[in-house]
Amino acid sequence: MSLKCLLDGHGRSAIPFVDPMNPDRPVTLNTYRPLGHKPENPVVFVQHGMYRNGDEYRDFWIAAADRHGFLVVAPTFPNAHFPETEHYNNGLVFDDEGRVRPYDAWVFATPARIVAELRRSGVMAREKARIYGHSAGAQFVHRMISTHGGDCFEAAVAANAGWYSLPTLDKPFPEGLGGLGFGEKELRRLFAYPLHILAGLNDCESNAPNLPSQPEALAQGPARLDRARYYFDFGKQAAASLGVPFLWRFTEVPNVAHDGNAMSQATAGLWFEGRIPSGLGTAAEAAA
Repeated sequence: MSLKCLLDGHGRSAIPFVDPMNPDRPVTLNTYRPLGHKPENPVVFVQHGMYRNGDEYRDFWIAAADRHGFLVVAPTFPNAHFPETEHYNNGLVFDDEGRVRPYDAWVFATPARIVAELRRSGVMAREKARIYGHSAGAQFVHRMISTHGGDCFEAAVAANAGWYSLPTLDKPFPEGLGGLGFGEKELRRLFAYPLHILAGLNDCESNAPNLPSQPEALAQGPARLDRARYYFDFGKQAAASLGVPFLWRFTEVPNVAHDGNAMSQATAGLWFEGRIPSGLGTAAEAAA
């Protein structure tokens, strides 16, 4: 189905998308087009969490989309084709034998191809979109920026990730970026991108459900808040060691735990109103 169908109406849609580099693993684009939307308006990509619930994550952004007129695109990577952490959070970098797959076939390249198709279809007139991910989606987003850059995304937010791929070649992926054929050039590109790390101040439980607990994750801190702080500080020090600009941002969101809805509202507020909205809740494990 052509994405031109998004120009035919308004509201929610669920559109199949086949990435030509992974034709046997189709995804679904859960979208929302507000009334009065035009192709020149912003486009926001939303990366869901571990439950593969792109429809819910899309809906978290509907109120902001109606206020600000942007198109929401939530690529949903279904359990049927992306059942494990390796397939989604870690981007399907390795094959079943543990060998590195072709670079363009990593799932981290899929969002850029969706952007290209939106542009070809006339749905999107801008050169760049924005991308937000929460929890497992935040793992996806920061690894996507780390490995494939952000040429087609003017802004990227990774919120409440369970753990991070550190910007170092001394540790193997996904703990670091080693073993993928990268060098200092990719690290410089990563530090020069305005990656924004968001962390809920109440997302600080060391025994939280679904919190990664392998030794590499625990080395980054006991809870998601600690790990976000560790990742940002590690990146800042690594950039300083290379003597290169460090353009990342880090924001702690008060009164919010592991809540995909509240962190979506916080991100929408920062992007389109220049502030975090007041009155965000403290719900735990909301649409992880």
